[in-house]
Amino acid sequence: MARSQGAALDRKKLMADPIMVTTIVVLITFLTLFILYPLAILLVDSFVGNNGLTFDIFKRIFDMPSFTKAITNTLKVGFVVGILSALIGLLFAYVEVYVKMNRFVGGLFKVVSMLPVVSPPFVLSLSMIMLFGKAGIITRFLLGIYDNSVYGYWGIVIVQTLTFFPVCYMMLKGLLKNIDPSLEEAARDMGASRMKVFTSVTLPLMLPGLGNAFLVTFIESIADFANPMIIGGSYDTLATTIYLQITGAYDKAGAAAMAVVLLCITLAMFAVQKYYLEAKTAATLTGKASRGRMLIEDRSVKVPLTVLCTLAALFVILMYICVPIGAFFPTWGYKFFPLTGKWFKLVFTRYHGFQAFRDSFVLSLISAPITALLSMIISYLVVKRKFRSKGFIEAVSMLAMAVPGTVLGVGYIRGFSGGLFHTGFLQGIYGTGLILIIVFVVRSLPTGTRSGISALRQIDKSIEESAYDMGADSFKVFMTVTLPLIKDSFLSGLVTAFVRSITAISAIILLVTPQFLLITVQINEFAEKGSYSLACAFATILIIITYGAVLLMNLFIKHFGTSKKIKEES
Repeated sequence: MARSQGAALDRKKLMADPIMVTTIVVLITFLTLFILYPLAILLVDSFVGNNGLTFDIFKRIFDMPSFTKAITNTLKVGFVVGILSALIGLLFAYVEVYVKMNRFVGGLFKVVSMLPVVSPPFVLSLSMIMLFGKAGIITRFLLGIYDNSVYGYWGIVIVQTLTFFPVCYMMLKGLLKNIDPSLEEAARDMGASRMKVFTSVTLPLMLPGLGNAFLVTFIESIADFANPMIIGGSYDTLATTIYLQITGAYDKAGAAAMAVVLLCITLAMFAVQKYYLEAKTAATLTGKASRGRMLIEDRSVKVPLTVLCTLAALFVILMYICVPIGAFFPTWGYKFFPLTGKWFKLVFTRYHGFQAFRDSFVLSLISAPITALLSMIISYLVVKRKFRSKGFIEAVSMLAMAVPGTVLGVGYIRGFSGGLFHTGFLQGIYGTGLILIIVFVVRSLPTGTRSGISALRQIDKSIEESAYDMGADSFKVFMTVTLPLIKDSFLSGLVTAFVRSITAISAIILLVTPQFLLITVQINEFAEKGSYSLACAFATILIIITYGAVLLMNLFIKHFGTSKKIKEES
């Protein structure tokens, strides 16, 4: 009774605040227009024909052998990559949490976890081709193998596994740290071997988290466009098939139906991951460990595990640094020495590098603060406010995480090329930089929102209530009290949004016009043509930009963030 009265009072106070009401209305409008509407249009295009409701379009695409093969290929790659990424991530997480490592190995682990964040999604595909292709450095010039091909199924699997396993590693590391060591030590005291403890105590406790890591990677894998496009060859996945259907066959209705199929798969997996496995993980592992963990120092266990992870980490790092090195080769695949900087010069003198970096940088720079601010506002409303549409705002903002970029791109084409419902309204945004900015915001919104929600749940409600009692309105409280307290999360979201935007390709490749030259699109274009040195030169400059952004963020947080303030006060 008291709880319902309190909720009613909160809603009444909210409705009396015009700034907050306006904010909620604007948010609902934005989320509806740019997330729900494009997806709804795909459904309309897929199920509605000239004679009303129909399944003819789906019947037509399922009669295409290439489409059914693409579904099989996509699921096969997704399951294999998900399993491999989860297992490798578990190995790395276990070694970091349970094994006594030296600083060198720990540093390698940090580098491996950071590299996918600051690198474009297709860097490893370029490296794979350069190292192990028919003219690869290792295969052709070191081993004398001239007919090795990395294109196809195994090329995609290897590249995606190396790209996504750090995500699993970071997820599982947190789970393992939250397992109470006393549970494992009790089993050891009863005479169980270390392997027995792992299989009977540790593994059952983290199985939901392991399943969660698998599904996250599975979704990322089947939604990936860049790697299958570059290294897939004739092995088509759903993402590449949709792209070719709309750009090659000019079959927009067929592409929309294909996008709906891919969307259904990702949404189903996302629902299981979000509403079952995440809850199961939280119920199994709650809070922090009650005591410190005794690290493994037994050389018979420590040495093999450490050596294995070190070699794997070094291989991953080698794959990433191969791209900057490849940018200095005189003629890729034929002549490697002497090293030259001519490709970097050509990037800016012949291939419009200045425009590409300017357009990418400006659009990303505009979208990043918008994304960060929207994320914090949504997080604030979800955590600190009670109103009827709160669940809608949270669900739709997180929905973008489950929508593949290719699907969103097709939805924007179908939804905005002729305006809203083909009325001409908002048609003016199609083909402009504005629609690219909106895509950047939508794609980065879930990451920032999750970070903001985690940060806000740690803030005592009484701090904000004191500001309200002193007469401050909701806008002033948010800007002067709440936002400064979550400054670190805001800055992290800002840089993350910038990096994700400037390295994005899956949605924007369908929406970009000749008016704009974007770095990732240029890299993809040169890679498809076989101009790998040029692609590497573009990618190297992009990596420098993204790494510089992350470095600046870390320095700023270190010197001006809330963590610095707390440290000084303590």
